[in-house]
Amino acid sequence: MSNKHDKHNNNPFKNAELDKNIENNEASVEETAEEIKKDDKKDEELQKKFDALNQQYLRLAADFDNYRKRQEHEREELLKFGTENALKKMLEVLDNFERGKKALESVEDCVKVKESFDLVHKQTIDALKKLGLEEIETEGKEFDPNFHDAVMQTPSAEHSEHTIINELQKGYKMGDKVLRPALVNVATAQE
Repeated sequence: MSNKHDKHNNNPFKNAELDKNIENNEASVEETAEEIKKDDKKDEELQKKFDALNQQYLRLAADFDNYRKRQEHEREELLKFGTENALKKMLEVLDNFERGKKALESVEDCVKVKESFDLVHKQTIDALKKLGLEEIETEGKEFDPNFHDAVMQTPSAEHSEHTIINELQKGYKMGDKVLRPALVNVATAQE
């Protein structure tokens, strides 16, 4: 058996082929090792990019959380300030109610009472208008479900269909926001 083995080792074609395979394998191993090194470098670069992006994300998340908290605090302050401002404006009205109450104790003239009431009512409306309150227009206007709530319908020949005949309760808005729709009676076609 050793003779056969020796014959193979002595065969110059087999040795050349074997040497060539060894060289190819060594070259392949070196190429693979270089590829592994390149892949390791790529992995390291990707890890660095990932870490950098992750840190950036964490900073952004923290910044956003701080922004959200700051906005919430500012909103609370605005609401508090707005309520405080509204109450200050209404204190003048309250003072006039108190003065009127004291003045009415000795007044027996109904005209004076009516004048006092009208004055305080006007002052209340003016104070609320300064805060942005607006009356919703109704009578003679076309019914709009965004601003009006039809609680009655009356057949009418005088008014066109869907026209508001009269207002049962005033409606109010602030800018485009409806605070309370107006309760109205709407005309319908007569049969």
